[in-house]
Amino acid sequence: MSDKPTIFPPQHQDAGAGKPGLEYKMTPEPEYIREGYKGADKLKNKIALITGGDSGIGRAVAVHFAREGADVAISYFPTEQQDAEKVQQLVQAEGRRCLLLPGDLKVPAFCDEVVARTVAEFGQLDIVVNNAAEQNWHDSLEEITNEELDSIFNLNIIAQFRIVRSALKHLKEGAAIINTTSVNAYKGNEALLDYTSTKGAIEAFTRALSLQLVKKGIRVNSVAPGPIWTPFITGVGLLKLPLFGHDVPMGRAGQPSEVAPAYVFLASEDASYFSGQTLHPNGGSVVNA
Repeated sequence: MSDKPTIFPPQHQDAGAGKPGLEYKMTPEPEYIREGYKGADKLKNKIALITGGDSGIGRAVAVHFAREGADVAISYFPTEQQDAEKVQQLVQAEGRRCLLLPGDLKVPAFCDEVVARTVAEFGQLDIVVNNAAEQNWHDSLEEITNEELDSIFNLNIIAQFRIVRSALKHLKEGAAIINTTSVNAYKGNEALLDYTSTKGAIEAFTRALSLQLVKKGIRVNSVAPGPIWTPFITGVGLLKLPLFGHDVPMGRAGQPSEVAPAYVFLASEDASYFSGQTLHPNGGSVVNA
């Protein structure tokens, strides 16, 4: 992967407030797995539930998990059906199964449903990846509406509580929970105030939950990506930057393919002595742990 800055063409998708756009409409489309990535059965016969698994980092995680031998279930907004079906094809091409779970994780009953349907389909649950999120770009706190606050906290952090609560009765010793946070939780982002706040909450959730579940042999960790080329950036505002990702030490945005191996590591026995920790694929930015 070149460390030269990439000049991305201007693009915008009207996906609705806070929601990411569609991956198949991006130019260029994100790289979800490197051509030379070789699986090593690190997750053989494991079952993973990945929220927001239709595109971006979630898609990359699903494909990497499949190449490592796992079957996956992915949740996503119904409007993202075409992206989700592409993930299903990619997972099946790896010889694994993929369950599609369209719906809105802001609805409490759907959080319970995605867990129940995953277990009903596959008979077990070994890995939970809480990845679904939305973000809003605002220049000031006064611009953030009550509706946006309710929506972003419901999806980005409250849904993680609900999904884990439903999953716990199925998770056994050796299971892994991985939450997606953000470099913004460490550095702050004045234009993503509500989003950044939810990501800080995810960090606290990860650390506290890891302490609660360690006695059960369940590991809880998080990943804090930096600027990654995903459908998130198609929203209004993020491409006000002349070069997306130009301000990190590596001078470029990352690809989902460069982030997903962190999830493979945390989900596998390679990370058997990791819990309550955060990995930082962020292009070289030094942040406080």
